[in-house]
Amino acid sequence: MATVLTVDAVSHRMTGWHSIDWQKVHRNVRRLQARIVQAAKAGKWRKVKSLQRLLSRSFSAKAQAVKRVTENKGKRTPGVDGVIWNTPRKKAIAIRSLRQRGYRPQPLRRVYVPKRNGKKRPLGIPTMKDRAMQALYLLALEPIAETTSDPNSYGFRKERSTADAIEQCFKVLCGKHSARWILEADIKACFDRISHEWLLANIPMEKAILRKWLKAGYMEQGILYATEEGTPQGGIISPVLANMALDRLEAKLAEWFPKRSRPHQKVHLVRYADDFIITGISKKLLKDEVKPLVEEFLRERGLTLSPEKTRVTHIEDGFDFLGFNIRRYQNKVLTKPAKKSVKAFLAKVRGIIKRNPTFPAGKLIRLLNPIIRGWAQYYRHGVSKRTFCQVDNAIFQTLWRWAKRRHRNKPWRWVKGKYFPAANGREWAFSGKVDGKTYHLFYAARVPIRRHIKVKGRANPFDPEWEIYFEKRLTRKMTHTLKGRRQLRKLWREQNGICPVCEQKITEITEWNNHHIIWRSKGGPDTAENRVLLHPNCHRQVHNLKLTVEKPRPVKRALVEA
Repeated sequence: MATVLTVDAVSHRMTGWHSIDWQKVHRNVRRLQARIVQAAKAGKWRKVKSLQRLLSRSFSAKAQAVKRVTENKGKRTPGVDGVIWNTPRKKAIAIRSLRQRGYRPQPLRRVYVPKRNGKKRPLGIPTMKDRAMQALYLLALEPIAETTSDPNSYGFRKERSTADAIEQCFKVLCGKHSARWILEADIKACFDRISHEWLLANIPMEKAILRKWLKAGYMEQGILYATEEGTPQGGIISPVLANMALDRLEAKLAEWFPKRSRPHQKVHLVRYADDFIITGISKKLLKDEVKPLVEEFLRERGLTLSPEKTRVTHIEDGFDFLGFNIRRYQNKVLTKPAKKSVKAFLAKVRGIIKRNPTFPAGKLIRLLNPIIRGWAQYYRHGVSKRTFCQVDNAIFQTLWRWAKRRHRNKPWRWVKGKYFPAANGREWAFSGKVDGKTYHLFYAARVPIRRHIKVKGRANPFDPEWEIYFEKRLTRKMTHTLKGRRQLRKLWREQNGICPVCEQKITEITEWNNHHIIWRSKGGPDTAENRVLLHPNCHRQVHNLKLTVEKPRPVKRALVEA
């Protein structure tokens, strides 16, 4: 266990960022969130409101909110004020600045990001303080959102992913007597059109704070624009607000098409954020009954279906959902990478190769490998092996042209010997050196196909009753993530997946650093016995305060399938 300076985690007095007792901070927040879940399940909404107020005004929640916005990917992206919190002193001051009295959010900074169809998606970037305030109130709102959400909603939720949504699609379509027709639905400009009145009337949080965020406006080219509808894409709390606006659709469908009285209709919903599908026994049922009811549900929230993206499809024709193509071939339903996704991925890889004609092979490989690995990891749960081989072949052809163009006067055998030697069991393996180290191109076909085990519909990561279930899922997930990385896997297992400084779980999302117990600058060896895995922030805290971390003792626990 790490030796950490003693700090009162419930007091607003603080000597410095690195002096915070993160064990106590996480424990306090987690305890209050669990109490909110229990009160919400019992329908005690006055108690829920009281606990939310207590949490949003606690030092622990404020510290955790600042920690979140200073460690995520947008930590170096400022809002309209140009301020970022990139030093321990700024972070410590930021905690004390998160006060409800007198709080007034600043307008969002409007930027645009390109979409696949050539259009641009507007994003609103809040200031660091506004992001931290949103993260603070999200700590109190998310437990309620998870408790009241639809079982088959998978977007922007803890411990859920696109793989869960695709597995649920397979589950409701794979049977011999399953539904054959699918309503592919997409909500038009969902984030930009949600009714402010509906949100203020139905979201269980402080209305004054929510109204200020919704009405903050945005700045574009020095001009202030008012916001009369929608919740901005780019805000930390926006995905949860959108999810809560779309929740209850599955329950409404169950009311309209009850399984007991109308079991033959086979109406099922699978939703990921604002994209969803609804299955049905016939095209007429989906067009004449289901679609009008969905439109009525959305109209109350100020939303409409997109005419271009909403259609009714037969399973034998297949449909694209979250980058996958789901289609029935005779008696089998297969989920494969969609052609559009493959085309977009190859265009990205070819663009990188084309833009770097003079790059050394090793540097080019270092650019390509994370992209290829990430794409293959996303599709590893589908029937993707043939697609992986086709993608590898297409990339090989592009790299071969790249190599031949660099050496126009050399024979092909010379080019092969320089760039494509035999390695890792392959006759042609694209390779290169950087600083004396040899790098090999990662091939998508090396990623094993593995069936994804879907999360249970009612599982709630904030509810203590589901704690063991999620621990087992994390163990399995990290075991596969660290496959082939023996030392890291061994360290993670020795620590039981827990950071010894803050006693929180080490996951792909939190990331980790290797810490040498006896510092290498003091003669410590680079061996597994002298290393421990820490969260990045905990690692900085240990070095800043020169703390001592002891090697944790492994606890034997039976691994049970989740």
